[in-house]
Amino acid sequence: MTDLRHYDVITSPVITEKSTLVSEQNQVIFNVPGDATKPEIKAAVEQLFGVKVKAVNTLVRKGKVRRFRGRPGRQSDQKRAIVTLAEGQSIDVSTGL
Repeated sequence: MTDLRHYDVITSPVITEKSTLVSEQNQVIFNVPGDATKPEIKAAVEQLFGVKVKAVNTLVRKGKVRRFRGRPGRQSDQKRAIVTLAEGQSIDVSTGL
């Protein structure tokens, strides 16, 4: 039985050039809420994807000031989790949950 809170912890996978490069080292990058902790992220990934997580590193990407229709606006900060999987484990992020 999957806990429904796990779906709130993993917002979306990050699909960028850098995330595809780190996927060769058994790592996957996810967007997570700002208040998510490393143990919560680890439990959510293990439950939702059925894999063994070796380590979780987090970072906060600071929001930038952008212009929209001539007026300055601010993008919100975004927290990301870099999840290192155990040997032989893998997640295909292109299929979704």
